[in-house]
Amino acid sequence: MDLTDTQWDLIHPLLPKGTSREDGKGRPRQDQRKILNGILWVCRTGAPWKDIPGRYVSYQTCHRYFQLWIKTGVWPKVLRKLAEDLRDRGKIDVTECFIDGTFASAKKGGCILEKLSEAKAPRSWQSQTVMVFLSPYGPPEPAAMKQSW
Repeated sequence: MDLTDTQWDLIHPLLPKGTSREDGKGRPRQDQRKILNGILWVCRTGAPWKDIPGRYVSYQTCHRYFQLWIKTGVWPKVLRKLAEDLRDRGKIDVTECFIDGTFASAKKGGCILEKLSEAKAPRSWQSQTVMVFLSPYGPPEPAAMKQSW
């Protein structure tokens, strides 16, 4: 799902104009619309940069422009303009957005910064055994033990 012509007309003025060298050396200029669509594809899918489909420019170019636009402050303006366009068309309300952190990984066995509370502290085997008999799901009374004398 690429940018529509209307969306592109809104965003195009925000993107910096590339300048070519006078001697003609350097990288050839790429189509900024394809670059932006490639970046948005990665942001939408969460895929690695190297998996950008062939209909866009190379992943190195997309990543380089993404870093440049973040560094120069262009990227937040682009996202804001897209969000405003979606809001104006009734597709999204940015006041009801939230950040989902379910993809964030946590390191196992990380250091504990605070002492465990009383409720979380490890219990002795005796207290756990008593809890079995105090539980409503435990046996009603301890079973009699056989004496083998």
